[in-house]
Amino acid sequence: MVAPPRAPDALWSMEGSLRRRGFAAVAGADEAGRGACAGPLVAAACILPAGRRGRVPGLADSKLLTAAARERVYAEVVARAVSWSVVVVDVPELDERGMHVTNIEALRRAVGGLDTAPDYVLTDGFPVSGLAQPTLAVWKGDRVAACVAAASVLAKVTRDRMMVDLHRRFPHYEFDVHKGYITDLHTAALDRFGPCPEHRHRFVNVARARDAHVARGGRSLMDDDGRVHQSPTPVESLR
Repeated sequence: MVAPPRAPDALWSMEGSLRRRGFAAVAGADEAGRGACAGPLVAAACILPAGRRGRVPGLADSKLLTAAARERVYAEVVARAVSWSVVVVDVPELDERGMHVTNIEALRRAVGGLDTAPDYVLTDGFPVSGLAQPTLAVWKGDRVAACVAAASVLAKVTRDRMMVDLHRRFPHYEFDVHKGYITDLHTAALDRFGPCPEHRHRFVNVARARDAHVARGGRSLMDDDGRVHQSPTPVESLR
């Protein structure tokens, strides 16, 4: 994994350098929701065009943008991209297989889902094995490579929209506010209601809240009929 130096045009400089070396289609890949204890994991991949059309207005690491700015950038990326792809991994698969393995596989699937095969792939932080193309993991890649930043926005906006939809199904938890990440608001809801089917039981705080809620005689929200969901032993640490 490398951390390239910053430069005035840093967000586009890596792709420009790779294109000058003969890699015409450079894809970026990133995910959203890795550190959340509820909701899906979403991975995305994106190839931006060379030249002015690839200079997406307002593009930056999704975490540095407001929700409104992310929506605007999302629309620009979708309109301008040579190709883009989004993969959603639901909670049962995350609980069954574990976060890191599932995360890498989701990034691999997102790259594989591109309509245009990339010549080179840049990933944010984690190396992704098993790709046909040369690949480079870049530390904070969503801040130094435009294609990775674009993928981060695609993943984040897709996931945030899904969390708003989940709020309509499970309004107790206010997923539309915290998007499944640990906050005081989310923790209070977990303590009061126990987890719902969209909580990840490999996370210690979720398993602890489930066990405490059931021990107090509370009804589990894991199944519509009130049966307590049997889930894996918690192993994921909080992030």
